[in-house]
Amino acid sequence: MSSLGNIIVKEIKELLTPATFIPIIIMALVFGTMGSTMGGIEEELEDKPVIGLMNIDNDELSNLTASIFEENADVIFVSDKQKGLEDLREKDGVALIIIKDNFTSNIHKGIPGEIEVYWIMKGAGVLDSISSTVVEGLIEIVNTNITTRLISVNDSLNVTTILNPTFRNETTYFKDQELHGLSPGEISGILSSQSTFIPIIIMMIILMSGGMVISSMALEKENKTLETLLTLPVKRTSIVAGKIIASALIGLILAVIYMIGLGYWMQSFQVSDGINLADYNLVLTGTDFLLIGISVFVTLIAALSLCMLLGTMAKNYKSAQTLTFPVTILALIPMFMIMFKDFDTMPVALKGLLFGIPFSHPMMAPRALLFDDYLLVIGGIIYVTIFSLIMISIAVWVFKTDRLLTGSTNKRLSTIFKKRF
Repeated sequence: MSSLGNIIVKEIKELLTPATFIPIIIMALVFGTMGSTMGGIEEELEDKPVIGLMNIDNDELSNLTASIFEENADVIFVSDKQKGLEDLREKDGVALIIIKDNFTSNIHKGIPGEIEVYWIMKGAGVLDSISSTVVEGLIEIVNTNITTRLISVNDSLNVTTILNPTFRNETTYFKDQELHGLSPGEISGILSSQSTFIPIIIMMIILMSGGMVISSMALEKENKTLETLLTLPVKRTSIVAGKIIASALIGLILAVIYMIGLGYWMQSFQVSDGINLADYNLVLTGTDFLLIGISVFVTLIAALSLCMLLGTMAKNYKSAQTLTFPVTILALIPMFMIMFKDFDTMPVALKGLLFGIPFSHPMMAPRALLFDDYLLVIGGIIYVTIFSLIMISIAVWVFKTDRLLTGSTNKRLSTIFKKRF
């Protein structure tokens, strides 16, 4: 029994390491924060959206339309479009709806009634589009009710007008841009490819390159080649510099390959569902691609430096596989966060978390640059560069402490090790 107890204690001591618990604790904190943010989705769906309403027609069917909006939304009646938009922005409104003149008479004549919708779009994430989706649903309810009214009072209208009694002229205000003819749903659809596929590609590049570095360090330890290298009369800074330069070259090659692929990817979306993105200035310029390339490059350097540091903790190739877990988590978290929420609409805590994770910046860069948010991208490049330098400095310090040879940073142990060997 005592032997079994000793074995259990031994195994527990080996498992109770910071490398085991720190990633789990960080992940629990992150998902707890994200959960508290996303937990209000059901309440947001139940809350009435705030909309502005201007009924210019003021006739039978327009009054029916206005009454439906009044029942299902928090309506602010406005008389001036510009002032109405300003009031809606102050009150976190979703859209300004204008029922145009001759709305009722046109429908009775067989001409669809015109509704102007001015959307105030806050973000392009899945959770950001809840309110606009609710308002679009209300417009569909309006169409259904008008169709029912027409069927009951007038059989002479054509079927097309009865089934589609209204049409929308839409304008969306998003990130200081006025996008005529686009709804928030269409904009989100255009940007969904970036918020889905680009983060996945970045994550895969980071995981593959980072995993190679950690595995390489572990194999060098396991095969004793690293110990041999460290005992040679070579400066430790030269060893670290060689590994970092090699990693930088790999990062540069990966960044170039990524940019070539991204260029072809973005070109394929120049025209999306009949919408020419160039008409809305939603295209990346040469400068934008250069900034994205720099962001990808410095992020890969940061990832490779971090993985090199993690690789120094690996005892062998088998233990190296568990050390990829922190990198995986740091790559997965921003991918999901960007998918669900736009950076501008996140709470301050989540903004700080997302900005602090170096892998998130190349994921956010394409969307930010489409809307000329250069400050976020350049600030991210500067931050990730500083992060990379810190990781490299720590790696140099670890190599100088002989931790790779002795398993400890204790100078006394290092001295004993050198005397014996």
